[in-house]
Amino acid sequence: MAAPAAPPAPAALSALAESAAPAAPPAPDLAGVLVTSRPLDEYCGLFGLSRAALAAVPGPVLDCPAGAAGLAAEARALGCHVIATDPAYALPVPEVAARALAARTAMAAAMAARPALYPLPQHRPYDRYLRSWDRARRLFTADTEHHPEQYVAAALPRLPFADGTFALTLSGYLVFAYPELFDPDRQVAALAELVRVTRPDGEVRVHPLHDASGRRCPHLAGVRHALGERRIASEVEVFARAEDGRSRRVLVLRAADHRRRAGGSG
Repeated sequence: MAAPAAPPAPAALSALAESAAPAAPPAPDLAGVLVTSRPLDEYCGLFGLSRAALAAVPGPVLDCPAGAAGLAAEARALGCHVIATDPAYALPVPEVAARALAARTAMAAAMAARPALYPLPQHRPYDRYLRSWDRARRLFTADTEHHPEQYVAAALPRLPFADGTFALTLSGYLVFAYPELFDPDRQVAALAELVRVTRPDGEVRVHPLHDASGRRCPHLAGVRHALGERRIASEVEVFARAEDGRSRRVLVLRAADHRRRAGGSG
């Protein structure tokens, strides 16, 4: 009987992994993406979280893309460590803040032009909502000066973090919101990268699953199938919006192997 073949050396294993992994498409030009400045409570509403849930996350949280949000600054008071990443951070902070102010103006115009996409003013007055963006933008500007290490310039689908770095990853208003920048291949590559940097027992939460006009991604099933081929489990979580009871949909991603182990009997 022939002796079993020797296991590949570590370098060979690395080469095998690299050859097996599909090549990521080039990063899209994100210059046209709005640099928003959302506060912590809006993040909770978007992703189906709460302040208590964030405080209980057993490890660091990734916000990608973060824009000029107040999440990293506000979450620190909860004992939650957030790393914010955005390609805009390659710019000077005053320029990022200026782009965020321009995004606020664009949001005000969008709310007036397409009110059906947003909570009605009687549920959430527009001026109060936009003032929350102003506060978050000021928090961001001050926080980048005192905690610059928490703001990392990077863009999907290539993030400068080791595998399994984060216990929770949040990705808002990018992958499905800009289909002109993220075609299906880029969507799959970006989502897979978010899972790569998230712990096997953690999760990735992505919102929205529609574009700026409110049109749902028509090929979401195909994206989820492609993720499954990469051993990434996915589900769409639906919950009621606190402001008006309308439904909100979040794509939740986890390492499929971990979910299978967690669901198995001992």
